[in-house]
Amino acid sequence: MKIRSIMKSSTILFMAVLFSVFPVIGSNASGRFNMSYIYFGTPGDYYMHVDNTRNSLNEVSPNYFNIDCSGNLELTEAIDTNFVNEMQNRGIKVVPFLSNHWDREKGIKALANRHSLSDQIVSSIVMYNLDGVNVDIENVTHLQREYYTDFVRLLREKMPEGKTLAVAVAPNPYGITTGWHGSYDYKSLAKYSDYLMIMAYDESYPGGPAGPVASYDFVEATIIKALTEVPKDKIVLGIPFYGRYWKTGEASGGAGLSVVEIEKLIKKCSGNVIFDTKAKSPKAIITIGTDNKDPDIRLTPGTYTFWYENEASIKQKLKLVNKYDLKGTGSWSLGQETTGTWYYYNMWLNGYYFADVQGHWAQPFIISTAEKGWMIGISSVSFAPDKPLTRAEAAAILVRALEINKTGTDKSYFTDISGHWAENDILTAAQNGVVLGIGNGRFCPDELITRQELAVMLDRILPGADYNDNLRNPFSDISRNKNPWSYDSIVKLYHNGIFSGNPDGTFNPAGAALRAQMAVLMEKITVYF
Repeated sequence: MKIRSIMKSSTILFMAVLFSVFPVIGSNASGRFNMSYIYFGTPGDYYMHVDNTRNSLNEVSPNYFNIDCSGNLELTEAIDTNFVNEMQNRGIKVVPFLSNHWDREKGIKALANRHSLSDQIVSSIVMYNLDGVNVDIENVTHLQREYYTDFVRLLREKMPEGKTLAVAVAPNPYGITTGWHGSYDYKSLAKYSDYLMIMAYDESYPGGPAGPVASYDFVEATIIKALTEVPKDKIVLGIPFYGRYWKTGEASGGAGLSVVEIEKLIKKCSGNVIFDTKAKSPKAIITIGTDNKDPDIRLTPGTYTFWYENEASIKQKLKLVNKYDLKGTGSWSLGQETTGTWYYYNMWLNGYYFADVQGHWAQPFIISTAEKGWMIGISSVSFAPDKPLTRAEAAAILVRALEINKTGTDKSYFTDISGHWAENDILTAAQNGVVLGIGNGRFCPDELITRQELAVMLDRILPGADYNDNLRNPFSDISRNKNPWSYDSIVKLYHNGIFSGNPDGTFNPAGAALRAQMAVLMEKITVYF
């Protein structure tokens, strides 16, 4: 946006900033798609599960739609219109999943009854104001392949415009055409659906040998094979929030357990955790003694091998999403993950690997400005959020945000920016009246920018702010006499909800502005861009 366009912004837009001192960062609206299934817990728990995600979700898929013995739709007791309304108010779509819960007979009858079943589903979507359906019929065979595709086609034809139609499909890195893998015609299902949620897990399964739930090579091979039939923007990579365990000495194993429960067991039983570098998955060996008295440990005494997911393994899978430029991720299932998952998930999903931002108070603001291209890290793995901002960095950020270009010749306004990395940005900002020098033809690009300098700089690019001499000065350490060139800007931006001070009532005008603080300020003025 050119600066002359900004100057025409109305007072109404500016008042939007006034009433939004800390803007709400939306549900991953500008980043890659992220959804999660909700299955475990009570309907009341669903709110908590979503709250824990730190605004990382675009869509949730709760267990509202089952299939009965006749192949008809069966609404579950979990359906909750209050939850639906609350999620939609947050900008999160509610797309319940339709499941036969691995019951082959129910799945076969559902597909045979596809004309009636599709009508029932569409009727329920409209009745409960749902945002679509996620078809998750599993364990039917290649004999039902055409029926499955036709069922999805019927849903596409009957569903109201704008509703989401997703299909959960088995991973198929080896191109299996029979059995339940063969029931999914990837290419045709992708034609009729908005996306395929590839369940890229259960590489090791109940009754099979011990091994990773989703090794790196298995997941990557799954993606590569899927891309031969499905556009990348229709592929959602499924990530497991659970693990499986095998007891030493028993003929069969592979039962599932949530990641959060596995982590608790490891801690309580002093488990030995090994990160398998080939699988890029963690493995834990846990021994439960015969003297165990802990009621929360429900496994019988013995030695167990757990394969599961942790931060390191999930990050590797998120990097694959970026490597192959996929639509995004899905997860099974919400509430099974550790709460710490959401401190890094959205960052890594969107290709930001800043180790020093994970869990930082300004994380959502930093990622939002990075997604817009306004602020970048000091390296691919570091943002330096608590590093003071330089005058050159401030100029470059504003030039990117305003999308302004040079308006005159390349003749420099300043004598000290020749050859500087930000020379072009500084010159562009100066030509557009965004920045001024400090006098004597100098800009001092590498000097730290003070809070009052930044207030003045932002005041120049934000038109329409109401201001008069009667506005209260809330800060004890500034006055017209002490701060004649910055006083009006500081007070104006404070009263319009952009700049705030310290808890002790001071502004600290000569203090350095931090990179994290700049990210927050840029989000506060986003309404102008």
